[in-house]
Amino acid sequence: MYIAMNRFKVVTGTEGDFETVWRNRDSSLAEVPGFVEFRLLRGKVNEEEGYTLYSSHTVWSSEEDFQNWTKSENFRAAHRNAGDRKAMYKGPPVFEGFNVVDGI
Repeated sequence: MYIAMNRFKVVTGTEGDFETVWRNRDSSLAEVPGFVEFRLLRGKVNEEEGYTLYSSHTVWSSEEDFQNWTKSENFRAAHRNAGDRKAMYKGPPVFEGFNVVDGI
């Protein structure tokens, strides 16, 4: 199993807009081979730096399934308008990928 996460620093005051984008996105992940689950996680507000931390969290059957998705038309379509919302973010998302350690 493979877990892919992107961390987003969302500008304070735009959290509702950010969550609406995710709620209303045209996702075809359920149709992608190897996709298991998606969650959007909301973290703490960093008042000093003016953002709320979020993470998108996807679970895949394997890292290969995830990599195949990143090279697909479904991936390009899902990210087509991502640049239109730069004002909501304090910097680019930060990707982290993890292989699950079996038996633990």
